[in-house]
Amino acid sequence: MFHGLDEGAGVFSKLLLCAVCLTSAMQTYQIHRGAGAGFLLQALAPLLESAAPFAAHLGLGWLPGSLDGAWVSTAVGLSLLAFAFHWLSGDHFTANILLGGVLLVAASSGYLREEGKAVVAHSVTMVASITILIVSIFTGNAYGIAGSLLAGTAGLLAGTELQRLLMLRKRDALCCLMAAANLTWRWGIRVQHQELESVGLLAETFD
Repeated sequence: MFHGLDEGAGVFSKLLLCAVCLTSAMQTYQIHRGAGAGFLLQALAPLLESAAPFAAHLGLGWLPGSLDGAWVSTAVGLSLLAFAFHWLSGDHFTANILLGGVLLVAASSGYLREEGKAVVAHSVTMVASITILIVSIFTGNAYGIAGSLLAGTAGLLAGTELQRLLMLRKRDALCCLMAAANLTWRWGIRVQHQELESVGLLAETFD
């Protein structure tokens, strides 16, 4: 019984994260291409994981193997979100440094062992969360702060040896936390864009 509940919760949590990221990509694409791409890439990993059990029945033998590289899309996606927050706040230098660094890591992912991949994925989650938190504090973006705290909590819990969180398997609980983080980040990007537009309109008024 519990095995069936765990499997159902696992599918639901992955589909929830995928749905949140896909809708966020659609709603932020016009605001900032980097944010839209970041949400889209984050939807890729849970989508592949949800589809993997059905791949064998459909003759898609390549799908389970592609899960090994799914962490790269999550890492690049999170970095693109951090890039978008910094870019919208006017800190273009930090935005480019963050994006360039993670792209170099992604390009060398083929040389990393499993332990190295786990460390890199964990590090990217924490760095993206901290940098978005910092820029959100300085810009007064409450949604950005909340999303960073949620993603940071997920990153910290991922490094623990806990098996369950709130009756859920740890990986399913982490998916739910990241879904909530991405949802609040979506709102944060929209708020930051609205503030940017209001500043532009104010400048035009004084001109």
